[in-house]
Amino acid sequence: MFASLLGASSASGTTASRPAVTADGLADLPAVTPVMECADVAGLDLDGVTDASVTISSAKVVTTDVSAPYCEVRGAIAPANTIVIRLPVNGWTQRYVQTGCGGLCGSANINYGQASTCPVVEDGTVASATTDMGHQGLNDGSWALNNPQAQIDFAYRSVHVTSQVAKAVIGRFYGMRPAYSYFTGCSDGGREALMEAQRYPDDFDGISAGAPANNMVVQNTFHHAWNVLTNKGADGDYILLADKLPVIHQAVLDACDALDGLKDGLLDDPRQCDFDPKTLVCEASQASSTCLTEAQAGVVQRLHDGATDAKGRKLEPEIAHEWGSELEWTLFVPARQGQTVASENFVTSFTRYLAHTNAPDPDFRLSDLEFTVDSFWRTVQSSSYLAALDPDLSAFAKSGGKLLLWHGWNDQHISPQGTLAYYDALREAVGAKKADSFAKLYLFPGVAHCGGGEGPNTFDVLTPVMAWTETATRPGKIIASKITNDTVTRTRPVFPYPQVARYDGTGSVDDASNFVAHTPHTKPDVDAYAWVGERLFSSDYQTWCKVVDGNLVCRPKRTWLTQRAA
Repeated sequence: MFASLLGASSASGTTASRPAVTADGLADLPAVTPVMECADVAGLDLDGVTDASVTISSAKVVTTDVSAPYCEVRGAIAPANTIVIRLPVNGWTQRYVQTGCGGLCGSANINYGQASTCPVVEDGTVASATTDMGHQGLNDGSWALNNPQAQIDFAYRSVHVTSQVAKAVIGRFYGMRPAYSYFTGCSDGGREALMEAQRYPDDFDGISAGAPANNMVVQNTFHHAWNVLTNKGADGDYILLADKLPVIHQAVLDACDALDGLKDGLLDDPRQCDFDPKTLVCEASQASSTCLTEAQAGVVQRLHDGATDAKGRKLEPEIAHEWGSELEWTLFVPARQGQTVASENFVTSFTRYLAHTNAPDPDFRLSDLEFTVDSFWRTVQSSSYLAALDPDLSAFAKSGGKLLLWHGWNDQHISPQGTLAYYDALREAVGAKKADSFAKLYLFPGVAHCGGGEGPNTFDVLTPVMAWTETATRPGKIIASKITNDTVTRTRPVFPYPQVARYDGTGSVDDASNFVAHTPHTKPDVDAYAWVGERLFSSDYQTWCKVVDGNLVCRPKRTWLTQRAA
């Protein structure tokens, strides 16, 4: 991809001059100005750019509350993909950044997330775009009812066609296409990112995939349903309420905080923590506010371990919620009886309209879900087109692509174990050496879902991808900051997995410069990846779909490729 910009070797063996490199490790690309007026973008003929008609509804210059003015383009790709494109008007540094969206999407808003501090994003010199993924309406799966094309668009098509249209508009507006194209997203945006690497390996030169919901079907059924149901008693009441979470969290820190050599309120690798909730069971005459009942301790253990069937067989990768993340469990542990928690809404919205292809069930209730192996396979096989678990990224690597995976250890929505399992599957599928040449994983201590949490939770995940892509600068440490009341109170380095940060024994423990990289000698137990659905991390699980007589017809990747070639 654009090897000439990096100095490709010639037939004579000499190497062309390399471009200047910025202080951030990026290629120092000259700024380009538009060759047409912003308003004229609305009149562009984009027929043939993608597989459907494209309509540009508006194009206007935005100057208020931005670091640099841009031409905002709004439009749609048939049948119903809303797109938004931003084009810098005073100087474009030849980069395109497409952003993902979260939940079940339904809204087209450019959100850079943990890429917002990337210098070329901050100075407004990148062109960017996003899409609502083919439907309107946030986190309510009812949009999928009797709308199979919207399901395909949400699964994988919308991001792809948006990239095609945005690059075409960029080419017309500036008289040249992007030198480099990037995608960044978290949560469902992370799933979208991996979908691109797996299905459309030539769309982007570099991808940042955060906390990916790539195991979407299991996550929005068994995982989140277990969060709720394992905390219900026979009377239907919740066993554990949120007022106990600080007690549990403090007990975890007391037991495990110092395991990494520093007592700082963070667990560098929660898998090393062997906390037993039974140690919190109330003793005689102990104040109930400081301890748990046996039933509550059981709930805590089950929430940590994850969903199983009646025989104890794991219906998701073990460790659904890491030790140290307890303060974030309000997502599924209610403050009071009778409260409907977010996890329940995730399951009902998804399972009613998306979990079982061509068989919606608007009357589905959480209690209808069967925690059995048979039910598991019926579900995951029905809606496999929504998952992004194919670990064979050899085509992405061959095209020159670079991938940065990242996850917060305290993620309350999506377990980092799923990202670890995918990363290991990737290394197995393409070979460890090859994987290291184009993919890196970062795990951020104390960071919740896509940000927030007790740990340093502000960092830049896009600049390392850009530098790796443009100047072959391999990703090293990423500095994460904790910002309180607009003041940086702590910085920490996070190194590529499996390295962790270790305090060097000098200076402030809140200063990243006083930490060094350390590779643990002991490896965590890999049995966490031994679960009922472990074979889903394969190319066999990827399916492609089309609409036939109002229904989705889906075929495995290899079958689809064979049919397409014929």
